[in-house]
Amino acid sequence: MGACRADRFFLCIYEKGCLLMKKVIYTTMNELQQRTPTIMDFNSYAKYAVLLPLICQHDDVFVLFEVRSFQLRRQPGEICFPGGKMDACDQNPQETAIRETCEELGIKKEHITHVVPLDYVFSPFGMVIYPFVAFVNNAHMQINKKEVEDVFTVPLSFFIETKPQIYRVQFEPKPEDDFPFDDIPGGRQYNWRPRQIEEYFYYYEDKVIWGLTAKIAHHFARLIQKGEGESTCRDLLI
Repeated sequence: MGACRADRFFLCIYEKGCLLMKKVIYTTMNELQQRTPTIMDFNSYAKYAVLLPLICQHDDVFVLFEVRSFQLRRQPGEICFPGGKMDACDQNPQETAIRETCEELGIKKEHITHVVPLDYVFSPFGMVIYPFVAFVNNAHMQINKKEVEDVFTVPLSFFIETKPQIYRVQFEPKPEDDFPFDDIPGGRQYNWRPRQIEEYFYYYEDKVIWGLTAKIAHHFARLIQKGEGESTCRDLLI
């Protein structure tokens, strides 16, 4: 085969290959039009769910908080809502929130009603947290002392009427030692962009409610404010 004929042969193969590749790409793109986009690398996030418990007492509505057991390795003594990491047996985050609440407060599923999802949160630590709010009947509550040191309540009106104090925390990227600095513009002097997050603080009597717990309480209070105002316990239960 002469050089000229060989060139034409390989050009023909190349063109057919390009046409085939285009066809594959167009077919794939048509199929992708039916696909619902999700969050990239979403499966790498650890999934958690928490429940903001509403307690009805004396025709008023209160928010119940836990104090984490001092025996726990992570965040002992901190104030939080019931909740935890999703298990393989949980069909969805709502199941997680209900299961964890039952385990920690020693109540049954039927004691949790009117479960409503709130906005979920992506943390800078590779977690996604699904908050829920629900009414909880605490008449038969027996807290799990292995996980919960104590519980207390705060009137919902406190969060509606009180603005949280907000402080900022800055996170600086820190590449590992084997990071290929020579392959990026600026090398070790690359201008990494820090991330700043807001931490909410509420001070109620001798309790300090802060962090994600405070942010969820604030979020729910704002949703109540956007509605028709704070309803009575009877109205909410209808």
